[in-house]
Amino acid sequence: MTLRVALVGGPMYDHLYRLLDDHDVEIVVHADHPTLNREVAAMLGNGERIDLLATHSKYAPSQAHWLQPLDGLVETHGLAPLAVDLCRFEGAQLCVPRLIDVRILWCRTDRRGPAPSTWEDAAEGRAVFGFPGRESGLFGTFFELVVGAGGQLFDDEGRPTIASPEAEAAIDTLCRLAARAPADLPTWHYDQVDRALLDGRIDAAGVWPGGWGPIRDSGLAGKLTPHPYPSGPARRVSYAGCHAWAIPTTCADRPAALDLLRVLTSTETNALDAHGGNVCADVAAFAAVEPVDDIDRQRLEITAATIETAMITYPPHPRFPDVEDAGWQAIHDALRGLRAAGPTVREIQARAEAVLGAS
Repeated sequence: MTLRVALVGGPMYDHLYRLLDDHDVEIVVHADHPTLNREVAAMLGNGERIDLLATHSKYAPSQAHWLQPLDGLVETHGLAPLAVDLCRFEGAQLCVPRLIDVRILWCRTDRRGPAPSTWEDAAEGRAVFGFPGRESGLFGTFFELVVGAGGQLFDDEGRPTIASPEAEAAIDTLCRLAARAPADLPTWHYDQVDRALLDGRIDAAGVWPGGWGPIRDSGLAGKLTPHPYPSGPARRVSYAGCHAWAIPTTCADRPAALDLLRVLTSTETNALDAHGGNVCADVAAFAAVEPVDDIDRQRLEITAATIETAMITYPPHPRFPDVEDAGWQAIHDALRGLRAAGPTVREIQARAEAVLGAS
């Protein structure tokens, strides 16, 4: 039986899919993560068959009723325990981690001013800082600013605490950053931010580990240098999570899907991700990475330190994607000058309470 697979797409992820040429698969979705989530939800909701899919530790809880627990079916002992734990929900291994995503700062050395060490530097310095202007990337940057200022979006019980001075300050900072950036920033997703950095339209940006491959291959590695992510007034944080593989309940050939999943989570496959710049989940494969030059060594050291000391992620909640969706749209309005910071955070709080209150 030909396996139907759904894949996250983009320059940071596509290099791995060459190995699927050796397997009998049909790619039914290949898209950026927000689009992937929407299309997978529509297909699974209609009972359409997907045998294996790419997901994320942040989104897996919302897909739990569609995913088969993988405990005891896939070997995870060689994978980073943190990543494995992030892919568990309510005691079940819903997915198996592919890689750990955490942003660090990349800044052009041939342009305006030094790399910003704080968010205030980014907003007030000479370097133009770019960031995603929509969807999960925008809400993730908002999350970083709030937590970096000492605030929180949810309390220990998972209740929203979004209407806060820290959140208002975060909206203000995002608007200040956007005002100095190219006018089309509100249309940018992750890949557009990376492209703007490589093209010289911006001077600095947070980049996921897989962004190293395009930087290395662009010939700009000497003009682009890695730095710790900007710090807030309380602490330095970087929004993170795990891309992962899962098998839906609609899978029609679980043995074949498990065989493919074992290939995708093997040390050899993880090494392909590591070569592309990603922080693969396989500990041995990532440890075997040899930096190609001093810039590469610096980005590996900064990335490892960020994972150890600054990595933050959202609380697992089945309705979190709905909160994120409502949140980024309100922030997007603020970036376009359609609402002020105070009304924006109150709107996000109200929508979060409505979403989580209905769960």
